Amino acid sequence: MTVRVLIADDQELVRTGLRLILDAQPDIEVVGEAVDGAEAVALARGIRPDVCLFDIRMPVMDGLEATRELAGPDVADPIPVVVITTFDLDEYVYEALRSGARGFLLKNAGPTLLAEAVHAAARGDALIDPNVTVRLIEAFAGARGAGGTSRSAADVPVTRPSSPLTDREEDVLAGVARGLGNTEIGQELHVSLSTVKTHIASIMAKIGARNRVELAIWAHERGR
Repeated sequence: MTVRVLIADDQELVRTGLRLILDAQPDIEVVGEAVDGAEAVALARGIRPDVCLFDIRMPVMDGLEATRELAGPDVADPIPVVVITTFDLDEYVYEALRSGARGFLLKNAGPTLLAEAVHAAARGDALIDPNVTVRLIEAFAGARGAGGTSRSAADVPVTRPSSPLTDREEDVLAGVARGLGNTEIGQELHVSLSTVKTHIASIMAKIGARNRVELAIWAHERGR
């Protein structure tokens, strides 16, 4: 099944590069481009792509507001959005995830991770740049260690799991906490990709997490 993607970025060179990378994938097709968030929202509502790929800094309406319009908590029929940006700022990560983004990547992530993020969003999963995940965990741990008030990508769940994690779920959780992607976790544990996804979904349900950063922070807090 081909994943239909809409790209929004105010720089033509960036849009062209993203299109070339994605159109080179056998099961991804770029079906539209927009130069600002407002145009992206209007176009997305008209053509209903499978995934939107939005830059953060755009004129008229930025990528975060566009994400809220299409994938926010109050949207009845959300369209998956992956945010991609040059600016490696924590506040952007926090706000993107709160706004409903299904993924967060840096523009230097590379073709493989970009394609994985698009496929993950289309499946209903979320992929966050591993470098961003690890840095957020370190920042969160530093704030805890200094006795300060920490910030998370969303409200980090603090309750105990609704039921104990299995040994294999603990192994998968440790991989997520180290910033590994699903494929890498599967290779390390010698299990299939679908098995990794099943375990991650189970862990999320047990602890009430909504994304991989929440999973990783929850694991770190508890010494997993």
